Amino acid sequence: MGGVVVEGPRACGKTSTGLQHVRSSVRLDSLPQAAQLVELDPGSLLAGETPRLVDEWQLAPSLWNLIRHEIDDRQAKGQFILSGSATPADDVRRHSGAGRLARLPMRTMTLSESGRSSNTVSWQALSAPDALIGVRSPLSYRDLAAEAVRGGWPALLESDLADATDFNAAYLDDLCSSDIPTATGVRHDPVRLRRLLASLARTISGEATANALVADVSADVPIDRDTVGRYLDALNTVFAFDPLPAWSVALRSRTRLRTRAKIHLADPALACAALGASPDRLARDPEYFGQVFEAMAIRDLRVYAEAQRARVYHYRDATGLEIDAIVEHPDGTWAAAEVRLGASMISAAERNLRRLRDERIDTDRTGPPTFLAVITGTEYGYTLPSGVHIVPLATLCP
Repeated sequence: MGGVVVEGPRACGKTSTGLQHVRSSVRLDSLPQAAQLVELDPGSLLAGETPRLVDEWQLAPSLWNLIRHEIDDRQAKGQFILSGSATPADDVRRHSGAGRLARLPMRTMTLSESGRSSNTVSWQALSAPDALIGVRSPLSYRDLAAEAVRGGWPALLESDLADATDFNAAYLDDLCSSDIPTATGVRHDPVRLRRLLASLARTISGEATANALVADVSADVPIDRDTVGRYLDALNTVFAFDPLPAWSVALRSRTRLRTRAKIHLADPALACAALGASPDRLARDPEYFGQVFEAMAIRDLRVYAEAQRARVYHYRDATGLEIDAIVEHPDGTWAAAEVRLGASMISAAERNLRRLRDERIDTDRTGPPTFLAVITGTEYGYTLPSGVHIVPLATLCP
């Protein structure tokens, strides 16, 4: 490819990562005259040693076609890295970039990347036939609550929890007051937007219709379905809203699959911040902590899966069987994981995984799963006689 587009929420580390792989850069968010230069002298923004980073390129969307043409003219690989924390409005004149620019999603840091994981269970180990032995999590129940509130932002690696709490609260304030208006060109009502974020936070790792969100938000302030839809689109534009799609797969029976996505945000810490949940408050509410813990696990699984060019989905059918994470690779191979915060729910999670494999999925067409696992907040990891792995979240690594 002639270039790579790195996309993700603000402050997840796109610019810092890009700068480690380039020989020159231009940062449009620190260049007040960027729009004029694009119009009058676009070549000056693209000139420089390659690879060249064009940071926050969406502030000058017309650069997209210029970069595409530049890639065509140069006939060379690795010319540009574009980074952006928002998706510009659709423009029929803007080429898709197919064949020239590859897209790379970037998320907040996993427990492994932030140094909180023991890194003893790799992705390959889960698919290996060997049983897990000697696996132990370095994080306690309350440690996990603290990491949920902190989040995976690179800026918070060395910060204490008080600073992390302030950071996430300010992040939400900026999201509602400046990030979304800047990205969309439309000033949304920050009060209604905050109420919608709180509603999404209450439903994190679950499903909710637009009507349910309307009813929840309207308990505080009036809002209609169209407004909720526009606000969700706006949150998606700045990569703050990150729903988990449902899996489409061949089944053994006529059981219908549910297709509604699960609600997730860019980082579970934003859900905690939207509801003002401290580590102590989270730890005292195991039911809600379970939802947040699932969001942490999905964040980490998505990162590990995407490094293998795989995608993560969830499964739910008309009989009520739900599986929290399905990992599907481009060649069609798949794996499944349930997420459970406590040990008392492991047996039920194992039964769900076995029902999925043995009763629901047409493995003659899809093949057997490469692994089945229960991701937990417990201390020890091991493999059950059924072959299902029990894996503490803070032991996983790529």
